[in-house]
Formats: sequence, C-alpha cells, structure tokens
Amino acid sequence: MTSAAVEHDAPPASRARALATHLAFSGRTAADAVAHNKIRAALTSLGILFGVASVIAMLAIGSGAEQEILQQMKLLGANNIIVTPIVEQKEGKIEKDDGKKQSKKFTPGLTYLDAQALKEELPGVSAASSEVVVNTVITREAHHRSGKIVGVDSSYFKVMNLQLAEGGSFAYQHFASARPVTIIGQGVKARFFTTENPIGRPIKIGAQWLTVVGVLADRKVSAETAQKLGIRDANMDVYVPLSTMLLRFRNRGEVTQQEMELAARESNSSQDSTETDEQRAEKRNYHQLDKIVVQVDNSDAVPAVAAVMRRMLQRRHNDVTDFEISVPELLLKQQQNTKRIFNIVLGAIASISLVVGGIGIMNIMLASILERIKEIGVRRAVGATQRDIRAQFLSEAVMISLAGGLTGIVVGVVLSYGIQSFAHINTIVSWASVAVAFGVSVAVGLVFGFMPASKAAKQDVIVCLRYE
Repeated sequence: MTSAAVEHDAPPASRARALATHLAFSGRTAADAVAHNKIRAALTSLGILFGVASVIAMLAIGSGAEQEILQQMKLLGANNIIVTPIVEQKEGKIEKDDGKKQSKKFTPGLTYLDAQALKEELPGVSAASSEVVVNTVITREAHHRSGKIVGVDSSYFKVMNLQLAEGGSFAYQHFASARPVTIIGQGVKARFFTTENPIGRPIKIGAQWLTVVGVLADRKVSAETAQKLGIRDANMDVYVPLSTMLLRFRNRGEVTQQEMELAARESNSSQDSTETDEQRAEKRNYHQLDKIVVQVDNSDAVPAVAAVMRRMLQRRHNDVTDFEISVPELLLKQQQNTKRIFNIVLGAIASISLVVGGIGIMNIMLASILERIKEIGVRRAVGATQRDIRAQFLSEAVMISLAGGLTGIVVGVVLSYGIQSFAHINTIVSWASVAVAFGVSVAVGLVFGFMPASKAAKQDVIVCLRYE
C-alpha cells in the first residue's frame, strides 16, 4: 500500500498532523534555499514590493476620496437643490431680431415668496430654506471685526446640517415679531465672549444690538473646501431670523427714499473709484434672497424636481433667467467619478507591477531548477515524492512573494502618509487594504510559482543524478 493510500485511510487528526509536518518541512527547506541566495531573492521580490505598495496607496487614496465626498455631501445635503440669484439678467427665450428694440422685462428677483411657493406647490419637497447675507461689523466691549450677518428661516439649520452647542434655536415668536435675537458661531464666541457665557448677553451687529440665544457647534471646514463647495465658514457667522434681517437690517425687495436719493446723487457724479467690486455688485443686487435651499424627500427625485423648479421660477420671474439652479449631489457624483477613474489608473499600474513581479519570480524559479537539479535527484532517490518537490519549490516562490508583499505593505503605508503630507490628498489606510495586499502577494506566489514547481517535480530521477 502506498504512503498516499495510508494517509487517505488514516483518521482526520492524523492526516492534519501529517499535512502540518509536511508543510513545515517544505517551509524550512524553502527558507534555507532563500537564505542561500539572499540578494537574488531580494531583487526578485522588488516587483511584488512595488506592486503591493501601489495597491496600498491606491486603496488609501480611494478611501480618502470616498470619505471626502461623504463629508461634502453631509455639508451640502445629499437631497438638496440650491437656487442662487444672478444680478445680470438673461432672457430665457431668444427673440427674433426684426429691427425693433425689445423692452426689458421686469423681474422681482429671488424672493421669500419664491421659497414659499417651492415648498407649498412642489410635491416631494420637505423644506425650502431661505438665506440673506449682508456684510457687517460685529462689536462688543471695544472689540470689533468685520463679519457676515445671515438671515435665515426656521428650517435653515436642519437643512444645512448645523447643530447647536449651547442655548436654543429661534422660536416662533422670534420670527413673528422680528425680535432682535441672534445665534452665533464658535469663532464669534471665542473672540467676543472669552470669559463669560454668551447666552442672554448682548452683541452689536452693525447699528443694532442683538441678544444671543444660541451658539452653533464647531464645524471645521478648510478654506479650500469652503471655496470649492461655495459655502461659508459658519463659525464666523452671525444668524438672525429672516424677518429680523428684512425689517432691521436689509431688504433688497424694497426701495427706500434714502436709496433713491443716493442713486440720484451717484448718477450726477462720477463713479467712486474707491468702491470695491463687491460693493458695486451689492448696489446692483435687487434680489431679496441670496440663496434658497430646497430639500427633497427622495434623492432619486432630485433631478426631476430641479427641472420643475427651473420652469416654475422662470414663469414667476416673467421668463427672465436671473437665477441659477445647482444640484450638489450631481456635482459631487461627477467629482467622485473623476476620482474613481484616477483610482482605476492607479490600479492598472499596480496590476502591471504585480504581473511583472510574478513573471520575475517564475523566471528565477525556472532558472533555479537547473542549478538544483542534483538536489532534486538526491531527494527523489531517498524517497521524496513529486508532491514533496512541488511543495518545496512552491513554498519558496510563495516565501519570496510574501517577503516582497510584507515589505510592500510597509512601503505602501509610508507612501500613503507621504502623499497626504506633501500632496495634501486625504488618504486612509484600512486593515482591509492591508489584508488585500497580503492576499495578493500570496496569490502571486502561488500562481506564478506553480508552473516551475510542477516542472521541478516532473524531472526524471536518473537524469537528475547523472546531470553534470
């Protein structure tokens, strides 16, 4: 009866011990062979090293990009549609040029009535939040700095994912009576309320004294991210009820006598060269609101709701395109697709490196068969089977590949943190990526080492012993 038949008839525990002993012996033999040719094994594993390092870096960049997209979606709202005003009017329909001068159509601009209409008339809309932003000066106890006062409605903080750290939100009475109350950001609190609790304390915004009723939780957003997403740093903003803003600070929907007299004086004099572009744009801005954020119940319905919104606002504005509609989810998905293509390119490069490394392992193992042909003959002559020889060479290939893989994991982690530090690209190294890299290195050794191992096992014993 052969040894294979004996092993097959043995109990499972005995077969497991025999297999473990067999693998341990093959591993020791392979380790001796690798140690005997350290430089050659190290050079052979370089291809696997660079391939695995590329896999680690690629997955780290991909994970970092995915987290960045999710954070941006959280900031902007995955189901939100943003409507912003355009000061320079654009006609929605192209009129036929018949030589007659076309009269300029009247448009009320973006108003609070538009926001109410979007909320009440569009199906699938859970909220429509309004926003008015005015530059101002914040003053308290001889300290002052420039800032922005933001008029908001009752649903603004929920729609924009802004949380309160202290105090409470605006109540119904605050909106109904245009109360002089405010919610401040963490940056305003840190600069003007260094030693006391701001809740219930007064702060001067422009020419108005307001009472602080709440403080927003700190939301850390880099200047680059804020500029790219078109959002402000909420930590340095001062929020008031929308009715308070329109009554006590600024309502562009109403033309006052003072503004008419100022416009008449400016038309009779030359343009003030000290005015900034922002100040000139503010004078031309006739829109009551600076932004409307519409929140949709179902994310799948966002494109359809955006299309209906465009037609609805076009009709309300007398067919004048003085607004712009953007869907953050679509913009972020486009950015995500771009980053996914970048990751695919990195993956292709990593795959090429792994294939090249695997071919190198196969080449070296085939060459080592001729160098160790007498060893193969002697082992076969003293009782080693083809399976023993195959296991020995396959173990050696896996060991070389695994050494390159483990070193590649270290290099990949260092490379990922280097990319984050010097290229300012967010990277996240996860245990899953390390496990994938480890598995890939073992698989490469098995796949590319199998053919040389089979060739070594099939060598004729007599030919091996007689080989010079």
